[in-house]
Amino acid sequence: MSYRGEHNFLLSDSNYSDYAGIDFSKYSLEDLKKLWRKTLNNGMHGICFSMYEDGQEPGDIITEAQVERRISILKPYSKWVRSFSCIEGNEHIPRIAKKHGLKTMVGAWLGDDMEKNEQEIEAIIQLGNEGFVDIAAVGNEVLYRNDLSLEQLLGYIKRVKEALPHVEVGYVDAYYEFSRHPELVEASDIILANCYPYWEGCHIDGSLNHMQQMFGQAADAGRGKKVIITETGWPSQGSSLKGAVSNSENAMKYFINTQAWSARKNIEIFYFSSFDESWKVGGEGDVGAYWGLWDKNENLKF
Repeated sequence: MSYRGEHNFLLSDSNYSDYAGIDFSKYSLEDLKKLWRKTLNNGMHGICFSMYEDGQEPGDIITEAQVERRISILKPYSKWVRSFSCIEGNEHIPRIAKKHGLKTMVGAWLGDDMEKNEQEIEAIIQLGNEGFVDIAAVGNEVLYRNDLSLEQLLGYIKRVKEALPHVEVGYVDAYYEFSRHPELVEASDIILANCYPYWEGCHIDGSLNHMQQMFGQAADAGRGKKVIITETGWPSQGSSLKGAVSNSENAMKYFINTQAWSARKNIEIFYFSSFDESWKVGGEGDVGAYWGLWDKNENLKF
């Protein structure tokens, strides 16, 4: 995901922003690091799986050994893992995650390559029938990228739902897309919303409240269906965006606050992301390489 301006829709009467977060005013940098580590050790609902080592990128074939190593690192800290594709080694993620006792949100990556789309759809159906898929995410930000029409996307969602009636099926996109496209809400079992105050240029001091409002908008659009935040995070370095400053201090604050709010309100969040990935600079600029809780060498950052 990259820069996008704010999108405001009417909210429901539900109040998701009654938690102001941690007061960091008296925290030294060392205190902040200790609280960040304590928060991580307490565990997350879910984490987005970063697939690629330094020098790798989408299209490269990833081995089971590499996935095994990274799943083993994440296992003590998360109940769920989210993958983004079902081919080129990504199919190893849910299989290995299940072996380690983790639950899985499995993504089928859809784009403008229809042949690859077929491979992804067939692969996610196979994984689902083998028992490796707890939630199927059919497409990720396809409408934002304008890769497919709404009708094409709905067709893929319908195919997966019919093939996997025992699996919850949804589609991942920015929180406001579900207000724009009620057909997505109708077609989905659950609402899978990406919520990034950073990419809307939000200052760290208002970031938790802004994320809560994003969730509220998705919940309003969902008309009673469960909403999961499938991505939210903050980069630890790189170029900043308007009021959103990319640095270690803000990355720690944002992680701590999202996890505290998630636990307090019982809202399920998949944090983005697990490991830094250098290839992401191509689409997002230098900041794209620094969204991980672990660095590119698989070391915890703080």
